Formats: sequence, C-alpha cells, structure tokens
Amino acid sequence: HFRDGDPLEKFFRRFGEEGMPGPFGRGMKPRRALSQGSGFTISADGYVVTNNHVVANASEVTVTLDDGRTLSAKVVGTDKKTDLALLKINDAGPFKYVTWSPAAPRIGDWVIAVGNPFGLGGSVTAGIVSARGRDIGAGPYDDFLQIDAPVNRGNSGGPTFDAKGQVVGVNTAIFSPSGGSVGIGFAIPAEVAQTVVASLKENGSVTRGWIGVQIQPVTPEIAESLGLKAARGALVAEPQANSPAVAAGLKSGDVIVAVNGEKIETPRELARKIAAAGPEKSVELTYWRNGAEKTTQVKLGKLPDQEARAERPAKAEKSALTGLGLELAPAASLPGAGKEGVVVADIDPDGLAAQKGLKTGDVILEAAGKPVSRPSDISDALASAKKEGQKAVLLRVKTADGMRFVAVATNPAS
Repeated sequence: HFRDGDPLEKFFRRFGEEGMPGPFGRGMKPRRALSQGSGFTISADGYVVTNNHVVANASEVTVTLDDGRTLSAKVVGTDKKTDLALLKINDAGPFKYVTWSPAAPRIGDWVIAVGNPFGLGGSVTAGIVSARGRDIGAGPYDDFLQIDAPVNRGNSGGPTFDAKGQVVGVNTAIFSPSGGSVGIGFAIPAEVAQTVVASLKENGSVTRGWIGVQIQPVTPEIAESLGLKAARGALVAEPQANSPAVAAGLKSGDVIVAVNGEKIETPRELARKIAAAGPEKSVELTYWRNGAEKTTQVKLGKLPDQEARAERPAKAEKSALTGLGLELAPAASLPGAGKEGVVVADIDPDGLAAQKGLKTGDVILEAAGKPVSRPSDISDALASAKKEGQKAVLLRVKTADGMRFVAVATNPAS
C-alpha cells in the first residue's frame, strides 16, 4: 500500500465507492459508513470474488445480484497483499457464475469491464489490454494488467472479460489525476487471482514462501561495480537473522539471478516466485558473488506478517565529504546510531548522494565490501577504486527501512 503522504497516492486510486461519515464529537453518535464495490460469482454455490478494500473492516456484507435480489454474505478470507477477498452468499443457490480464462491475454486484445460505477448499477465498458506486468506500488506482488476500458469508483472488484466471456482480471485501481477515468485502469490477472482465491477458500488466508532477505534492484552502476554484464536480478542488501537465506549461505552483496533455473529480472519477480512456491518447499537459487555464478538450495519458510524496521539515528558532529554532498560522522559518536559505520549527519538535497537516495540519519556500514568506521574510510575507498579504473563504489547502507546498497561515482566533484 502507499505510505501516508506519498505523492502517487492521489493518482493511483483503489476505487470502492464509499459514503463519507460526518465528524462527531461530544454528545453525537458516530455514523455508520457504507462501502460499495463490484464483484462476481465464481461457483453455483455462491462464492464471490471482490477486492479486499471493498469489504475491509466490514461488519455486514450484502450482495446485490443482477436479477435485483439482495442477499447476505460472509467474508471467507481476505489478502491485503494482492487486495483480494472471497465472499460466500449465505443462501443455498444455485447461482449463475462466470469462469476464469485459462490463458493470459495479449497486449492489444479486446476486454470488457463490468461493474457498478458510482453506485449506478450494472455497467459495461470496453477497451483493450494496454500493457502487462505493471508495478504501481500498491503491494509487494504487483503484476497488474493495464486496460483502457473506462472504470471508475465503484468498479472495484468487478471482472474484466475477454472476447470469449471469460474472466482475465479483477478491476482494482485506476490512474486518475482528476478522480475519474482517464483510460488507464489496472486489473489483477486471473492467474494471480485464481491462486489466491483457491487458498482463501481452503484456508481462509494465504501463506507464502519466504527466504528472509532485503532486496533491491540492480542498477547499471551496481552491475558494473559487481562485474555483472547486465543490470538484472535482485541484490541482497541484508539477509535476516535465522532466516532460510542465512542457512543457505546467502550474504549481503549477492545478486540472485535465477530461481530453479528461470532467470530473474527484477526484485519483484523474485518476490513473486518465492511467494508462489510456498512454505516448506525447496528451491534452487542461482546468485552472483565475486565475479562468478553459484547455486544453493533453500528450504523456504513462511512469510511473516511484520518486518522489523531500523531506527533512524539523530544528527551529531559533522565531517564533510563535499564531492558527494555529504557531511558524515562516526556512528559511535551519535546516540542511537550504533557502534558500527559512518552516519550521514547532513546532506545537500541537490548533491550526488541525495540523488542516489541517501538521507540524513542513514548509516554507511561498508564501502567496496570493507567495513568503515570514519568518513576517511569512504574517501579512501573512492580514491582506491578510481586508481583501479572503477567508475563506481558500492556502499552498504542501513536506512530507516532496512539495508540497501548504493553505487556512487568514484570521481564526484570536489
């Protein structure tokens, strides 16, 4: 989900149609809030698919069918990470239902979106599949279909059909600077939804595989620093303590490039493959370390609900590294920064380091694979790499959100 204040939040909207509860104070009772959305029946006995955000925190759920009947339903299970929910109509049925498409749609294929925009009732719009594999920052496993069939608030959870009348996606979000449809909608692909729905029906929840690593993309600079021919794979920023990754021998700085022999292009692709494999399964990981590919077997664990976050240290004494736009201090000199590394005490918002995502309070633990304890260690690493003809040095950094690697140029302006 988007963080509070994220500038993309107002553009990427999950579009259930919600009633707005008014403010209440002393002597006034809170009003009940209503949320409307769309959904579709997938079995004769009344299982219904919709979005999690349509039914989240609901105390009562009712389903209005196309024939006008309004029936009570219960929430079988929800999955926040993919924004899916499975409901069960309490009446016995039988009910009319739709089927999932067995094949993924192609870019350019015609699609039809069905739903309840603005609470107006059943509506149908048409368009094409504009793109596949979209990551809009909505969750850790984003793999959306992008469609240009007009969808609006209230369409959320409704089906996207192909020309054969089979469901290829679940309408979930829109790109909307104006609040209404601008021809860019996003749907959860049927192959993702089917897997999640099956797990919700069987267990009421979704369990996913977990290797226990913080990962980040491999940029061209990082690839060059590590000797990789192409900027692909998932860079291990930090293996978590007592995780399957540690047991398998993975270390910070490794780049995971394949799972069971299938190439990995991005961290999100790795996350999806590991999650889909499930707990207790063994997978073969191929990774890059010290200029060579290696393989290891990993027995996956169960994805925890929460991830630990590092605390942000405070400012203290400063020592400048002006070429990068940084003012640094030994971490040991700052309360809360720990005993290892060099803390970013101040940063030029227009400097090279800021452009790489470094922030005040970040702690640099390693430069070019070697531990650092004072600002001069970083200067020395940059100078040494420059002598050897390297264009960038890899810094291992502890941030408020965990570990990550940052590649900085060896010849910053002084």
